[in-house]
Amino acid sequence: MARLSDFDEIGQDYYKSMPMPEFSETPWITPKLTSEARIAIISTAGLQRRGDRPFSVNSADYRLLPSDTPAAELEMSHVSINFDRSGFQQDHNIALPIDRLNEFAAEGKVGSVASVHYSFMGATHPDKLERAASQLAGVLKQDKVDSILLVPI
Repeated sequence: MARLSDFDEIGQDYYKSMPMPEFSETPWITPKLTSEARIAIISTAGLQRRGDRPFSVNSADYRLLPSDTPAAELEMSHVSINFDRSGFQQDHNIALPIDRLNEFAAEGKVGSVASVHYSFMGATHPDKLERAASQLAGVLKQDKVDSILLVPI
C-alpha cells in the first residue's frame, strides 16, 4: 500500500485536497454472524478475466469474476503508474482472496461464498463510481449476499 509520504509534493497535494464525504446519519443493521453469512469479494485492483474488456483511465464500471475462475485466467489492467503489481503476480489472493475465503467456508467460519465476485479500477475518482456501485448493490441483494469483503488496492 502506498503511503502519502511515498508521493512527490504534487501527488501529496492532490490527495490532501480531495474532499471527504460527510454523513449526517449512520445507517446500521445487525449483521448475520460470519459463520452464517454469504460473502462476496469486491476488489479495486482492476481485475478481469482473460478476454474481458480491460479497464481504462477513469473506468466507472466493474468486472464480474466468477468464483470458479482459475487464477491463470485473471488479468490486471489497473492503470495507475503508482500501482505495484508484484504481489498479485506472486499470489492472486493479494487482490482477490478467493482461496482464503473458500478455506474459511470449508472450515465453517463463513456461511457460504458468493458465486460471483467483482472488481473496480481503483484509480477512478469515487464520484464517478457511484452509479455502478449502486447498481452492484442491487445485484448483491438479488444474490442474497449478506456481507462483502472489500479489498482496496
